Amino acid sequence: SCDASQLCNCSSMGLEFIPPGLTAKITVLNLAHNRIKHIQSQDLQQAVNLRALLLQSNEISSIDEDSFQSLERLELLDLSNNSLSLLSPVWFGHLFSLQHLHLQGNSYRDLGQSSPFSSLRNLSSLHLGNPQFSMIRQGNFEGIEFLHELWIDGSNLSQYEQGSLKSIKQINHMIINIRSINTFSEIVRDLVHSVSWLEVRRIAFSSAAEMQVLRVMSSSFAKKISFRQTLLRDATVPEIVSILEDMPKLVELELVDCRLLGTGQWKMEFQAKKSQTLRVFTIKKLSIEEFYLFTDLQAVEGLLSLFTRVTVQNTKVFLVPCKISQHLQSLVYLDLSANLLGDLSLEHSACQGAWPSLQTLNLSQNSLSDLEMTSKSLSHLGNLVVLDISLNNFGEIP
Repeated sequence: SCDASQLCNCSSMGLEFIPPGLTAKITVLNLAHNRIKHIQSQDLQQAVNLRALLLQSNEISSIDEDSFQSLERLELLDLSNNSLSLLSPVWFGHLFSLQHLHLQGNSYRDLGQSSPFSSLRNLSSLHLGNPQFSMIRQGNFEGIEFLHELWIDGSNLSQYEQGSLKSIKQINHMIINIRSINTFSEIVRDLVHSVSWLEVRRIAFSSAAEMQVLRVMSSSFAKKISFRQTLLRDATVPEIVSILEDMPKLVELELVDCRLLGTGQWKMEFQAKKSQTLRVFTIKKLSIEEFYLFTDLQAVEGLLSLFTRVTVQNTKVFLVPCKISQHLQSLVYLDLSANLLGDLSLEHSACQGAWPSLQTLNLSQNSLSDLEMTSKSLSHLGNLVVLDISLNNFGEIP
């Protein structure tokens, strides 16, 4: 099952052990989705030129300490979704070339007393955690200075020793799936200077009081914040906006697959000191249960004039109030795809003075049906270079 470039695909073959006879020729070995339970010392001994080893979704519960000893050229090791209850630093001791390590979805409760990663000087991405993962200790990340991506599945993470993540000087993209707001706040405190893009998953911002714990974010140097599968309420939105406004370097805010309970009745009191850096705003698949009662967003008008790129996809948008459009003075990119805009609502949304700087407009997958009316509505957009009106309901092209 090896091809010309020595990529060997043995996934989903019902294997219960690593096949014998592996040679130095092999560069990629895919053993994912099998029933392997144990990795032994000699299994991979000859595969000295292996660059990628994929072992995810097996039943691995034990690995001999020197199993990976000869894999000095290995760049990717995926052990995710197995049954490892402990992680041994010895496994990784000789993996000097390793760049990507995936350990999420096992059953370990912590990372041990010291750092399992101290010899991985070239590590670029690290995926950790599982539903049993409950503790991070000081020293667990010793030896790692820079990471392109750190993903922690900490849905039940309840103990975090302060300073544990501080040893990492720079993290480009930090993804954390977490329920405990207090633990999240402690982690953020350690990351204020090191993280460029912070992505928060599955956290619920239920009360304004809880939001005070997140004030620590306002001193973060992050350039991008993403909330994914997050619960927001009318009471917490002004608090979040206020915290984000204080972030000195925030350029981009993203909400993906989030739920908003409420109708947009936000008491905003901070128009005067609006963020001077925020330019990019993205919403994808925002579920607003009472979207038909939702307000016209007048409260946030003052925040909009600096945005250069706005995406609101798949969020049941049937109208952008004319006044909101007119406030988007700097907007060069607008994506309103997969929504409910019709001919009359587009005419209102793209009123005179709306989106004066716009260069790219995506209106694909809406309910437009009259091409002549669409072109009239958009005819004043003198800077428009790209227009996407595919997947609408146009019956004829006059």
